[in-house]
Amino acid sequence: MKKDIEDVTTISAKDFDKLSKEAVAEAAPSRARIIWGEFKADKPAMVSLFLLVFFILFVIIASIFINTPKMMETNLMGYYAKPFTPEYWLGADSGGRSIAKQLIVGSKNSISIAIGLTVISSTFGICWGLISGYYGGMVDLVMQRVYDFMMIIPMLMTIIVIVTIISYYNAITLTLILSIFYWMGTSRLIRSRTLSEAQKDYVAASKTSGTSSLKIIFREIMPNISSLIIVDTTLSFAENIGVETGLSFLGFGLPMRTPSLGTLIANANDPENITGYWWTWFPAALEIIILCLSISYIGQVIRRSTNAVQRLGKKTD
Repeated sequence: MKKDIEDVTTISAKDFDKLSKEAVAEAAPSRARIIWGEFKADKPAMVSLFLLVFFILFVIIASIFINTPKMMETNLMGYYAKPFTPEYWLGADSGGRSIAKQLIVGSKNSISIAIGLTVISSTFGICWGLISGYYGGMVDLVMQRVYDFMMIIPMLMTIIVIVTIISYYNAITLTLILSIFYWMGTSRLIRSRTLSEAQKDYVAASKTSGTSSLKIIFREIMPNISSLIIVDTTLSFAENIGVETGLSFLGFGLPMRTPSLGTLIANANDPENITGYWWTWFPAALEIIILCLSISYIGQVIRRSTNAVQRLGKKTD
């Protein structure tokens, strides 16, 4: 009997740390559970999430089955066909081209450009701002002079000139051109926050322990400003949809006969279309409003979730 008690005591001592860690892990919810809990608590954000995911998947899959060159052919028999007919669900434009098909393909093009532009510009802007704010001194001075030079350049006019000069370009080329200019706002925002983070005790402790600068920047400072990065990236994505739409509306976006949300809204340039043929532009305008609102709701929830995760992480530490 005494031996059995000693064995139980030994087993409990050996497994005490393991059991404690498992208990802490069960008590502290994971990041995914926190995010999902925030979405469940915010009904508009939940609806926005499902709507955005469903819409993106729908336009990507549906566009595969649409022959774009054939879709853009002129069909005089469908001249301004009214919506809600078997052949033209959302009507047709002045060339007899289906608005519904153009909306699907144009949405895919606009969203693809916005995603690519957000990824490239945000990644570069975040890295630029982190490095500039962390090192400070001469490094920050030189990097900010580059920033100031880029800010002096008239961005919209320069993009229009570049697009006009290039004889042939596509969605990828347009995304790269826009990425040259749309990293600066993110850079300045991240730099200002990094300057304050670089003065905190945990950064000084890491430097004293011999941690490399890159590890401090990307493994310590960047996670601590993740909520700011998420909010900025989310807002940038919504803004970048408008960037491509605005350029295409002006006629300097995607090449002619390549549908996008901007080319559809450009139908409103004709006063007759605004009232008489509203279906040529209204669906695209409504879609942009819904997309931007959905992205904004989702970004707010993700920001709250990130702040909650950071608070729990500090309590656990």
